[in-house]
Amino acid sequence: MAKEEPQSISRDLQELQKKLSLLIDSFQNNSKVVAFMKSPVGQYLDSHPFLAFTLLVFIVMSAVPVGFFLLIVVLTTLAALLGVIILEGLVISVGGFSLLCILCGLGFVSLAMSGMMIASYVVVSSLISCWFSPSCQPASRLCGCIHSVVLCCPVWSI
Repeated sequence: MAKEEPQSISRDLQELQKKLSLLIDSFQNNSKVVAFMKSPVGQYLDSHPFLAFTLLVFIVMSAVPVGFFLLIVVLTTLAALLGVIILEGLVISVGGFSLLCILCGLGFVSLAMSGMMIASYVVVSSLISCWFSPSCQPASRLCGCIHSVVLCCPVWSI
């Protein structure tokens, strides 16, 4: 039973890797993605992956505040059609300043989050590669102790 479990995990990881590689291939072969990657911005982001990931996290996180801001703009525009022009200018000014503050804060948060995500990806991938490396002893794989994982991994035994 103990020998079947790592093979099952390995097989599941291989299937997951195949599915992910097919998804990445279909995304990279999209004509719009190819056109963007040939542009100067795409080439710059390709050479700076941390900046690209930070930009992606920022865009995803700023979608909700921008949506709320646009909703307020539409609602105040409708109110302005009813004769409340001064209120519209005030609300849009306050809303614009609030949006600026929120987006600056989200910029810092997205930078920190993308840094933590990349760091955790590096740690998890190195742990997985050490866990499934052939140089590890079977006894150290079964041990839940970090010390045995560090000793069996040739990268960390330096």
